[in-house]
Amino acid sequence: MSFADKAKNKTEEVTGSAKESTGKATGNRDLEAEGKADQTEAHTKQAGEKVKDAASDVKDAFKS
Repeated sequence: MSFADKAKNKTEEVTGSAKESTGKATGNRDLEAEGKADQTEAHTKQAGEKVKDAASDVKDAFKS
């Protein structure tokens, strides 16, 4: 996973957390749900990138 991808995913996660918190504080359920969805999407992307990294590590291990 490139540093840019990690930063982008983390930013999306933090933005989602802020939306969720703001939604809870203001009673805006739509904003709260949108924040949770943003966080879930960021976590899914991070997991996918980790799988790619692991596959690359396995591939590199067989080259040695």
